[in-house]
Amino acid sequence: MTQAPTPTADTVRRLVRTLLKNGDDSGPGPEVRPVTQGSGHGTWWVGTRHVLRLAPDREATVRMRRELRLRDLVRPHVPVAVPASVAHGEWSPGLTYTLDTLVPGGTAEDHDVSAVGEADLAGLLGGLREVPVRQAETTGVPRVAPRSLEALRRMAVAAAERLGAADEFDPARLHQLTPPGAAQLAAQPATAVLVHHTLRGEHLVVGADGRVRGVLDWTGAVVGDPAEDIAGLALAVGSGAAVRAATLTGYGARACLRGLWLARCDTVVRLDERLTGHGTEPPALLRTQLRRAWEAILLERVTELREDGADD
Repeated sequence: MTQAPTPTADTVRRLVRTLLKNGDDSGPGPEVRPVTQGSGHGTWWVGTRHVLRLAPDREATVRMRRELRLRDLVRPHVPVAVPASVAHGEWSPGLTYTLDTLVPGGTAEDHDVSAVGEADLAGLLGGLREVPVRQAETTGVPRVAPRSLEALRRMAVAAAERLGAADEFDPARLHQLTPPGAAQLAAQPATAVLVHHTLRGEHLVVGADGRVRGVLDWTGAVVGDPAEDIAGLALAVGSGAAVRAATLTGYGARACLRGLWLARCDTVVRLDERLTGHGTEPPALLRTQLRRAWEAILLERVTELREDGADD
């Protein structure tokens, strides 16, 4: 795989001077500075109104081009902002860039989501359900099979024992999810929708008032299990807010519980991986996500769920 040259401030400055000054590359141009969090594409702040993302390899280039098409498809369906590209092209042979308008606000790591913000999240989840699946697939979005909650549960049980030995987590908490319970929460047929797939705190733009203003980074979107986005919200805003938003959308007990337990098992596995020398995410963030996912909520137990479809 061809690797891109490492982008420098001078590289970025020359590119954005051309883009924002209609070809006039004289003068200092806007201030540019790298974004350290979530900068997998080589992400730079450009002045106060734009963000530049540089694809580092051919695979990322494919995802970026797909994202540009997908964002245009999604935008009319959701009540929050989706970044718009003011310019895009190649910054190195075969490698793309997009210069996007900045969606103002902080992140869900900076601001708590209010009750009205939970309604914004419900509108987002509902809007994703409305995006025609065939049109999403036409943009290149892949269809992904649902994960096995039972397989994930077994991984989490083993990880929880190691975390328990390190005094990081009480492994008995995972006893709430039994093998029969995980089987009950298997993904239901014919429920695939457009899924953002990384609805975590750094991708939710939240205002100081707690309203959700926008959603960033659509490169990981898939057609698949809607519970994955409920799980992502549990990591970003807590299980209570995630379940309330999903319920407002019209998702029933099965989908909410599946998302909740996907999030809970994921946080245990990911923290264990990080503490045993794998992964790069900050342990403090992983501990925060684990705490959010394991918030106690009213809808806790996997009970006999109706099979008539009303819960979904």
